[in-house]
Amino acid sequence: ATDHIRRVLQTFPGVFSGIGEFTIHKEFVSSKIEGDVASLTDPALDRIMEFCAESGLLVLIHNDIDNPFPKPGKPNYVTGFQELIKRHPNTTIIWAHLGLARIIKPIEDMGDLFLDMLADPDYKNLYFDLSWDETAKWLMSSNKAISRTAEVISKYPDRFLFGTDNVAPDKQEKQLYVYQIYDPLWKAIGEEATYKVTKGNYERLFNEARAKVRSWEKVNVK
Repeated sequence: ATDHIRRVLQTFPGVFSGIGEFTIHKEFVSSKIEGDVASLTDPALDRIMEFCAESGLLVLIHNDIDNPFPKPGKPNYVTGFQELIKRHPNTTIIWAHLGLARIIKPIEDMGDLFLDMLADPDYKNLYFDLSWDETAKWLMSSNKAISRTAEVISKYPDRFLFGTDNVAPDKQEKQLYVYQIYDPLWKAIGEEATYKVTKGNYERLFNEARAKVRSWEKVNVK
């Protein structure tokens, strides 16, 4: 996989600034992929992360916090994901959908989990993605959920990014749908934080990545 990413950069210089969204643990999908089942401890994943640190590529990774219909207890995939982030402090990583999915709902202390990670310098390279209507479904599910989400984002507005994750929308209304679901959140966090989450953080991260990748290409593309 790392060889392929390098080959794409060398074949199409000036085009790419990041990789993803790619999947490690995803509801009922991961087990259906042919070949080895993806794992957070696979050395191939570490090699990808190392190359992205070298080249400056951003990484957008889908990793659910837990299995579908989990048993009570600590989510299965949080610790492994945290260890991955710590192993690669020089790789900028975006956690797609906050680890949530269609039936992967927030754990009871989700806000505390994120606050702990956001406050911990070991995760300074980790950013959180709000895209997908399934993510919005959970975060906007109640006044309590909206309030807690707004509390976390307001405290760390530089660490969150909005996205639609719409698939081939054929109308403007569909393209705006996810943004409009979050209307209560935008009102709760205010104009300045909304700008950062919806545009400013994206511009900052991708401008930085673009400059790093173009510098890598100057040295490595013949």
